[in-house]
Amino acid sequence: RFHHTSTSHSCSCSKTVSNEKYQDPFQLGRKDLKNLYEDIKKELLVSTAELKEMCDYYFDGKGKAFRPMIVVLMARACNIHHNNFREVQASQRSVAIIAEMIHTASLVHDDVIDDANSRRGKMTVNQIWGERKAVLAGDFILSAASVALARIGNTTIISVLTQVIEDLVRGEFLQLGSKENENERFAHYLEKTFKKTASLIANSCKAVSILGCPDPTVHEIAYQYGKNVGIAFQLIDDVLDFTSCADHLGKPTAADLKLGLATGPVLFACRQFPEMNAMIMRRFSKPGDVERARKYVLQSDGVQQTTYLAQRYCHEATRQISKLRPSPEREALIQLTEMVLVRDK
Repeated sequence: RFHHTSTSHSCSCSKTVSNEKYQDPFQLGRKDLKNLYEDIKKELLVSTAELKEMCDYYFDGKGKAFRPMIVVLMARACNIHHNNFREVQASQRSVAIIAEMIHTASLVHDDVIDDANSRRGKMTVNQIWGERKAVLAGDFILSAASVALARIGNTTIISVLTQVIEDLVRGEFLQLGSKENENERFAHYLEKTFKKTASLIANSCKAVSILGCPDPTVHEIAYQYGKNVGIAFQLIDDVLDFTSCADHLGKPTAADLKLGLATGPVLFACRQFPEMNAMIMRRFSKPGDVERARKYVLQSDGVQQTTYLAQRYCHEATRQISKLRPSPEREALIQLTEMVLVRDK
């Protein structure tokens, strides 16, 4: 069902761009993201200097702020669709801040689980301060995000965004397990990908659409856009683990194989090299497994197939968002789907 050998699936997203003036998504969203990291640090008011230092470490303003960017653009696109009101409401901007806080807390925890030593080109929190303190720092960032969420004072929004935290935990559990049945394996991988990566984007988009527009159809469009972009984003991430160099990526390559994870490129490659099944089941734990698996992936069309699949998800995201009234923000969201496909880190 997920196997595509023809190139005809290649993304034709650009055809849907209307004649609205093209604007760089990051330029368009910059005004609403001004002081984003300073505002996050205000949410993280802490008494102990060490905890403050740990919390501030990833909020250094050097991240791409990809998730908040999508959230503010979606907020404006929905506001314009509903009543031609372009400004982002304070509550919608809070959702962007909360999304980045939840995302960063999950990175801190992920690095502990994976025993990672680098992230975004610098040492991880767990390497500098130790695992125990890193877990607590991740917990603290999550609790501060929850306080900010409660302050919005909308029970529907609280319900939508707490779903993200549940999904993150369930996704991590899915990642720790593996399926013996090859047919179930891909579904397991996509479900894990949705829960760990796409749920945050999908539900944050849905939250700002609820705050900006009463129409449930619009809420579904926002959710579907976020879900499809989120899955595509992770699929490309999994491709880059095989095709990008470590310096460029800001973290070691073949990291997923070293963690025993079979991502999209591996699962597709397995169809051409069935001997990889045994390696998947033992989570690449034997000496030489990681190198051999990497070689098989690069000899197969696994990278290409995973990229095609990402293109299909981006195409669906574009199809969904195109249902909204034309606006520069809508076009910027379409543009973002193309940026997801061509990014190299």
